Amino acid sequence: MSTNNQFPPEDPDNFSRRGSDHFRPKRKHHRVLWTILFMLLILLAGGSAWAYHAYNDAKDTFNETYQTGSTNKLRNVSSQLKKGKPISILLLGTDTGALGRKDVGRTDTIIVATVNPKKEKVTLTSIPRDTMVTIKGDSLSQDKINAAYTIGGASTAVSTVQSLLDVPIDFYAIVNMGGLEKMVDAVGGVDVTPTLTFKYGAANVTKGKKVHLNGKQALSYSRMRHSDPKGDYGRQTRQRQIIEKLIMKAVSLGSVTRYKSILKSISGNMKTDLTFNDMLTIASKYSDASHHLKSQHLQGTSTMVNGVDYEVASNTELKKVSNSIRKALGIKDSTKFTTDADNSSTTTSSDTTGTTDTTGGYGGTQQGPTQAPAGY
Repeated sequence: MSTNNQFPPEDPDNFSRRGSDHFRPKRKHHRVLWTILFMLLILLAGGSAWAYHAYNDAKDTFNETYQTGSTNKLRNVSSQLKKGKPISILLLGTDTGALGRKDVGRTDTIIVATVNPKKEKVTLTSIPRDTMVTIKGDSLSQDKINAAYTIGGASTAVSTVQSLLDVPIDFYAIVNMGGLEKMVDAVGGVDVTPTLTFKYGAANVTKGKKVHLNGKQALSYSRMRHSDPKGDYGRQTRQRQIIEKLIMKAVSLGSVTRYKSILKSISGNMKTDLTFNDMLTIASKYSDASHHLKSQHLQGTSTMVNGVDYEVASNTELKKVSNSIRKALGIKDSTKFTTDADNSSTTTSSDTTGTTDTTGGYGGTQQGPTQAPAGY
């Protein structure tokens, strides 16, 4: 089993102007991940003669994806799995070629996935990459949330999301750009009904007209941003759409004839702190959660701060999204956020001067607590 530490971040000195577009990857990268449910394809083999080989192949592949880390768990995740209780997984998409390189890049796809087996529901919550936060270990007073992984690896990305939304993150999974393309091809492509007409890269789609996308087309479909009137929020919707179709296609396959292709698509494209046994537990106890899929996003307000564009989420929005995720996890509502009306004297989401108070408006100025808040 591989026990490599989290991917080392780039030299922080190279990111003294991290807010600038100059330091964003030139290729917009929006990959998504839901590898857990692919385990079902292996397990569907049942008592067939080659099931044993499929199991061993899967074990070898997923052992290679395992990555030890120092993420701050806010609750006993082993107990959650053992009892079949709701769990959360932070899905991060990056564009660095083979995972493990020193150049880890930014995570421009950030999704909190909650899996509730009792309610048979998966909820995907997108966080805009430009969301303003304060990141532990960062030299800047504020930064974009997609820089958290660059600055401190998976542990910093997890703690930043936990602090921003006041929710426990039980596990994380990181996938690179090639992963989405290969995963879609591994399941034979996906069918989507576009919400707008556009041509971008390999994608050429018409609003309302169902289309079959291969991996390359799906990647282009989930990348396009500038021609979308909703900008990054529209792109997030398409990202989640691809994830949902990928999940549905994976669990609907009647055999595991594609299992080697699926495993190959995962190998080298993913790192996670889920062990192989964790995945087996999820496959056996959480598979029904794929019956219902819900998508949502954190809505921010475009704000210029010190010449840099950010998305700033109000306390009202943070509280709403936080409580939505906490409800999906079966825990009590957050007590961290006050309403914007109560905070109006110290919190400004957007104003004509472009200044923003960083002491209470984002929920991102404090790092995750060392002990779980009440209700976890």
